[in-house]
Amino acid sequence: MKFTAEDLQAAAGLVYTQMQPTPQYPWPQLSQRLGCEVWVKHENHAPTGAFKVRGGITFMDWLKRTHPDCPGICTATRGNHGQSQARAATAAGLRALVYVPHGNSVEKNAAMRAYGAELVEYGEDFDTARVEAFRVAEEQGLMVVPPFHAELVRGVATYAWELFRAAPDLDTVYVPIGCGSGICGTILARDALGLSTEVVAVVSEGAQCARLSVAAGALVETDSARTFADGMAVRVPVREAFDIYSRGAARVVSVSDAEVAEAIRVYYRDIHNLAEGAGAAALAALMQERARMTGRKAGVILSGGNIDAGWFLSVLQGGVPEV
Repeated sequence: MKFTAEDLQAAAGLVYTQMQPTPQYPWPQLSQRLGCEVWVKHENHAPTGAFKVRGGITFMDWLKRTHPDCPGICTATRGNHGQSQARAATAAGLRALVYVPHGNSVEKNAAMRAYGAELVEYGEDFDTARVEAFRVAEEQGLMVVPPFHAELVRGVATYAWELFRAAPDLDTVYVPIGCGSGICGTILARDALGLSTEVVAVVSEGAQCARLSVAAGALVETDSARTFADGMAVRVPVREAFDIYSRGAARVVSVSDAEVAEAIRVYYRDIHNLAEGAGAAALAALMQERARMTGRKAGVILSGGNIDAGWFLSVLQGGVPEV
């Protein structure tokens, strides 16, 4: 998979028919705290409150052009991807069948239903729900929306295109990784613009399939993916994404749930922005690598702000949500 700068400009033009570009700011409070210039890419300000909305726009445009008779889509999610797909499918007049694992975020589930999703709870984790969603899609004649697809990445890459055009001299950008659309979009946007910025993948200590796969040079599944940063709670790596981030990422950093919780608190204290677990993971990694980044220029992707109220209250009180 490869994009040109013209490809990304065209994708951005399509995305902007349904949303405005999100801001990226250099925040002096964070810079003073960390000893480096810190730029935050605010995907928490996107419609649906997360970066995934961009991929929904481009995927649905492709689907309507290439499969005009398709009656609907079926996908699996922990929440943000599902909101994006339900929003886009409903707007296109299509059915949106969305699978989530049992115990999924109550508030993300409510948001998906509000966007028009037929929500089904199945299995104990994302990867189990994904297998069932794929089976049902074939059975019912629906288009599978996988967690990673070129048309999803085409849209998602537009956030990195915006960031790099605003701050082309960033030394390092930290990106959370679940199935990989965000980090791959960032790597591909960097390459399309001919920049030398390091891209650092950030995984949860409780969901390390991407880090283990990079270390092994081959796909490594894990037995579990337990983290309150649900956007990163993936057991099974995606081959197409691995092929990009294993070559294009400078390194993979793992962060604990306690570090993620502290990053959520820092975001709220310093810049009064709300971050969900995966949304705060990039900042948690930068905080971990503070000494390495002293005096440099860093970008962090605040990929989403959809954290349930109960978890957020627990975090603000100094706790770490249990899963």
